[in-house]
Amino acid sequence: MSGWLLAEPSAKARAATREEHPWWRVMCLTGVDYFSSLGYQPGIAFLAVGVLSPIATLVLVAMTLLGALPIYRRVAEESPHGQGSIAMLQHHLPGWRGKLLVLVLLGFLATDFIITITLSAADATAHVIENPFVPHALQGHRVGLTLGLIALLGGVFLAGFSEAIGIAVVLVGAYLTLNLVVVAVSLERVLARPELVADWKAVLSAQYSSPLVMIGVALLVFPRLALGLSGFETGVAVMPLVRGCHDDDPRRPAGRIRGTRHLLTAAASIMSFFLVSSSLVTVMLIPAREFEPGGKANGRALAYLAHEYLGRNLGTLYDVSTIAILWFAGASAMAGLLSIVPRYLPRYGMAPQWAAATRPLVLVFTAVAFVITIIFKAGVDAQGGAYATGVLVVILSAAIAVTLSARSRGDRGGVIAFGAITLVFVYTTIANVFERPEGIKIASFFIAAIVATSFVSRASRSFELRVEDVVLDPEARSLVEEMIASGQLLLIAGNPDDEARTSCHERERRARELHHLPGDVPTLFWR
Repeated sequence: MSGWLLAEPSAKARAATREEHPWWRVMCLTGVDYFSSLGYQPGIAFLAVGVLSPIATLVLVAMTLLGALPIYRRVAEESPHGQGSIAMLQHHLPGWRGKLLVLVLLGFLATDFIITITLSAADATAHVIENPFVPHALQGHRVGLTLGLIALLGGVFLAGFSEAIGIAVVLVGAYLTLNLVVVAVSLERVLARPELVADWKAVLSAQYSSPLVMIGVALLVFPRLALGLSGFETGVAVMPLVRGCHDDDPRRPAGRIRGTRHLLTAAASIMSFFLVSSSLVTVMLIPAREFEPGGKANGRALAYLAHEYLGRNLGTLYDVSTIAILWFAGASAMAGLLSIVPRYLPRYGMAPQWAAATRPLVLVFTAVAFVITIIFKAGVDAQGGAYATGVLVVILSAAIAVTLSARSRGDRGGVIAFGAITLVFVYTTIANVFERPEGIKIASFFIAAIVATSFVSRASRSFELRVEDVVLDPEARSLVEEMIASGQLLLIAGNPDDEARTSCHERERRARELHHLPGDVPTLFWR
């Protein structure tokens, strides 16, 4: 008997509690957050480095395909039940150190996911208010509109995961199709005017002395573009929703792992194409002044091109699609929270039992999102630092976990490769924290709240009677009766995690030393 056993439910039990779906449908659920960043990523890149933004975007794509993607493909293989990189780190740091690390990382994960919900809803509200067809009277109700969008999102998840995935499929399909049309039409305009490419190259050559300098500058500004990496942890967090094969081993479901790796690869490939193509067309077709705050392309570069080259009606349709996917971008975050939280805190005895249920958690997360929205007055820029910090710390923890895993397997090549990726994310995370310190402050609040609540819950539950009846097998009954006859019955709770690492004699020695038991007093270990 132990409160620390991280046993997974059977495949039959999982299927009974949560419906599984093809990997491409689950990709749409995680992709609403990932793909929605197309709305603002080209503008962020241009404001960071100007005409160098396509080169900086190539660096981002390289880190996506050669860094984050290999890391999370490995995470999917080694943690196929939705615990993500957190479970891998806990495995390499057992005991209370590992559990405390889990609580800290859950704090950063909560920062990432909760701010995704509030930031996306606030950004969708900003697009609504800035649309010329919307009455100006709504401009004074930014917080109210944002709270309404968050409440609507929570209502979708109260209805169930299947409904959320169905909505995500429609929104992602429409949004990617419209983006493909905008990019294709814009590329056609660029190819029809070769002087645009020549002018861009001339400006690059005038501002930067060599390609090496361009790459160096692009590497230095990479932390500012790191929001384009969001979505990977969610992809592995919702693995239980991915349909595997009927003959999958519950402990290592090969079909689910394969499907999740397809999900991650497809999402990263689609996003990489759009990031590169959108950065090229926006830098060549949009005047620099329009990217500045107050400009028509600020935070909505592709929407600017949609209105410019597709006309007012299709441009408005693109706006509607962008607003819808930004609103629903919080769905991937909500799905990640609902998948991860019930896998840790209740099993640690650090949360009430209702925390293992879906609908109560939806209400709690929605209420927290309400509070965050009110505190920040639905401001987009004010929440950006916290969002980037959460994303980068979570990816960094995954990189460290995969590196430690490669080391434990004796994979020297993996240690070198993943270690190099880890160093890049260490630099990126530190640079982001120094540039936007408000992010670590907000993350610290989440960490403190989770740790404090968990320890209070753990302390209060230590007085609860959790076992009312014990049935002993014949051998155990014989041992207990023998000790009762001797006049002493000393039962020591055994930790299953220790059994794989220490011998029985070592565990007995530590127990006697801790509880001041004489060497001649017999003891029994209770599992």
